[in-house]
Amino acid sequence: MIFQITKGASYVIKGFGLLKLEGVKRYVVIPTLINIILFAGAIWYGTEQFDSLLDQYLPSWLEWLEFVLWPLFVIASLLIVFFAFTLVANIFGAPFNGVLAEKIEAQLSQQKLSYDEGYLNLLRGARIGIANEFKKLLYIAVRILPLLLLFIIPGLNILAPFIWFAFCAWLLAIEYLDYPMGNSNLPFKQQILLLKENRFLCLGFGMAILFMTITPILNFFAMPVGVAAATALWIDELKQYQAAIPATQDKLDQNHNNAL
Repeated sequence: MIFQITKGASYVIKGFGLLKLEGVKRYVVIPTLINIILFAGAIWYGTEQFDSLLDQYLPSWLEWLEFVLWPLFVIASLLIVFFAFTLVANIFGAPFNGVLAEKIEAQLSQQKLSYDEGYLNLLRGARIGIANEFKKLLYIAVRILPLLLLFIIPGLNILAPFIWFAFCAWLLAIEYLDYPMGNSNLPFKQQILLLKENRFLCLGFGMAILFMTITPILNFFAMPVGVAAATALWIDELKQYQAAIPATQDKLDQNHNNAL
């Protein structure tokens, strides 16, 4: 288990190097700029508004509370940035991320690209990528409320932060691995099955991306690095299992029908 988690995390380091490949850089610039604009804008606006609220509502005799409130604000901001702006950034970056994953896969597998260059490819990436983003949002929505309840259940609330950390890492693995798997026409349900079959490997990858996402400066580059790392992970470790996934899905559907 530990080996698989460590191995998955190591692909994020590999992702940095892959962004230097020939023909890849142009598809890195726009997602990176999207991240920088969204993250920097959110941080600046949130800081200005919070500082204004403190000046307006915090009495002078309670100014010492700022030393407590600012760290809480930073923690809350990290959570908001992760759930809100990471998802928004990936929706805007989806068309470019899909093309970036294809470019890197073509370089790593030494295969000639089977798609057209230019705006038509970006439009195709936009259609597929944005559709998949909403599928991922639905996947998150049906699971987030039960996990929030963990914080108010005595006993389980002690474990809640650790469970949330693992959940966030899992979501990021799903988010970024979708790009290379989607390019291979693997449906979202089958993507989840494949990730579950390699859960610790994917969880390690997600943990490393989560660390980047919540770390200032590094979070600006989390999106392109995540896409590059996920593509390498797909080619090296996961693609070989692709053919077995439909059979696994058929078996699960058959068991479900027999149970009914």
